[in-house]
Amino acid sequence: MTKLDPIIAVKDVEKSSQWYQAVFGFKSMHGGNEFDVLNDENDKVVICLHRWGEHDHPTMKDATNQPGNGLILYFRTDKMEKIHQNAERIGHPIASEIQLNPNSNYKEFSVRDLDGYYLTISEFHKYKG
Repeated sequence: MTKLDPIIAVKDVEKSSQWYQAVFGFKSMHGGNEFDVLNDENDKVVICLHRWGEHDHPTMKDATNQPGNGLILYFRTDKMEKIHQNAERIGHPIASEIQLNPNSNYKEFSVRDLDGYYLTISEFHKYKG
């Protein structure tokens, strides 16, 4: 088995963790100001948050780098509309409103998180070959 646990560098782990919990409904499984692990409702790891400059990771040393350049965090979920409502409820700007993606033929919308990472939230689907 292979599982990918994406780790993104953030300025404030606790604040980012609270944002992801408020918008996505994730649960903090680690906590702290240097690192956090966020799980979904089935206790599966979705994303990890790591403070810039901690633990000497080569790609997380320099907080002046533009976070997320060349990266889209793409979430497939059956809670797309709820996540959209949560982002609006906390007053977080939506980068692109819910629309039909002509390439995938699924609805999606996008936001940037507190550190500028670009997140696309799509209605749940299985990839077709």
